[in-house]
Amino acid sequence: MEHRRIVIGDVHGHFDGLMTLLEALAPGWDDRVYFLGDLIDRGPKSAQVVEFVKQSRYQALLGNHEQLMLNALVDGLTDMRSWQAWLCSGGDATIESYRNTGMMPYQHLEWMRSLPTHIDLGDIWLVHAGVDPTLPVDQQSSEQLCWIRKDFHNISQPYFRDKLIITGHTITFTFEGVRPGELVRGQGWLDIDTGAYHPKSGWLTGFDLNYRRVYQVNVFNHQVRILPLDELVRPLNSSEIPLQKSVLSPVVSPS
Repeated sequence: MEHRRIVIGDVHGHFDGLMTLLEALAPGWDDRVYFLGDLIDRGPKSAQVVEFVKQSRYQALLGNHEQLMLNALVDGLTDMRSWQAWLCSGGDATIESYRNTGMMPYQHLEWMRSLPTHIDLGDIWLVHAGVDPTLPVDQQSSEQLCWIRKDFHNISQPYFRDKLIITGHTITFTFEGVRPGELVRGQGWLDIDTGAYHPKSGWLTGFDLNYRRVYQVNVFNHQVRILPLDELVRPLNSSEIPLQKSVLSPVVSPS
């Protein structure tokens, strides 16, 4: 049987929620699990999340919050302007998690520096934030891939003809007409960051590409739900934007 491909949105330090989500997803040894970045900040257990993913067989992308931490802590020194920017973006919770666990962040920082900004799966292209639609792939900077929002979300046609871009970074309910927990699709892209840390949402999302199935855990009330993608995804605007099934792996029946 073909291995499953599973993509997990922004965890933001919610280790317990992540463990519950993985229990629901139940990936097998041969299954591929990909994290879209922003493992850290705002939630209570960033150090534990990083340690778990670092020690796992799963793959992770660089997110803008990992960039913030790396910029704040350069070669064992502290850049004060970058430090303040990180603290204001939830870095204080990450620092507290290292204090509470007694873990030292240095090995984690080295691991973060090694993280790719994107992963090409052939029919799927994973990136934290999106792409600059005016530039080819080989000219995209890490800043663009980790931070871009409006220019990417407003593209009028898919960036790739034959790949679906899956992102995190922008909480889905910040799009007009989208409710907390719902996913958002645009022209050639799908956003699965459902705002796990945000009190308006609490949903942490995993997406099984093979079965087109969305797994979610609410980190505040511990609710777990599993729904077909088509029941939970919303178009960016009122005009329906088809999510080509041919771009995703064909649906297969569970064994």
